[in-house]
Amino acid sequence: MHWKRALIILFCWSAYFTEVVGQEVLPHDNFDITTLRNIARTRTDGRSQVFQTISDANNYVNIGVPIGLFAVGAINNDKTMRQNALYIGTSTAITAVVNYGLKQLFKRKRPFRKYNNFVAVTQASGYSFPSGHTSSAFSNAVSLSQAYPKWYVIAPSLLWSSSVAYSRMYLGVHYPSDIAAGALLGSGVATGIHLIRR
Repeated sequence: MHWKRALIILFCWSAYFTEVVGQEVLPHDNFDITTLRNIARTRTDGRSQVFQTISDANNYVNIGVPIGLFAVGAINNDKTMRQNALYIGTSTAITAVVNYGLKQLFKRKRPFRKYNNFVAVTQASGYSFPSGHTSSAFSNAVSLSQAYPKWYVIAPSLLWSSSVAYSRMYLGVHYPSDIAAGALLGSGVATGIHLIRR
């Protein structure tokens, strides 16, 4: 019964993005590219290295958090911790699948591909909307915060996910609207699954 509810929520979430968010967000290219160009003016070699490292570490963090929790839960025979690990891992995995589907639906070109005079710090393949790094980072952060609602978990989790989101704009591979949609998607999936498992 729970998996049926999850499918219904994900279907509605995807429909919402398609009919509402996509229509409202995607046309605002002027704001998007102007914001990216303003961010690009703040680039230095040191900052670029820092934000590249944050961006590159995202996938390792997304995998490491649930695996680490599950391992500790298995060692300590802590069923709740193992269940939380599965919740976080499932949330991030479902977010990735939905994000991929939305990318294929919208097929939005990345900023450096659409604007020849805009230079990105790094190259990225695939489509731009929504941001996969951002959606997975926020899914991981929100699900971890739902599982362990303590300030010392919530604050670093949201700081990390926000840093990942900003890094994608700083590197020039995503528009602000990609970031906003990714954060909304990841947070929404994590919250939806949390409500189902209660």
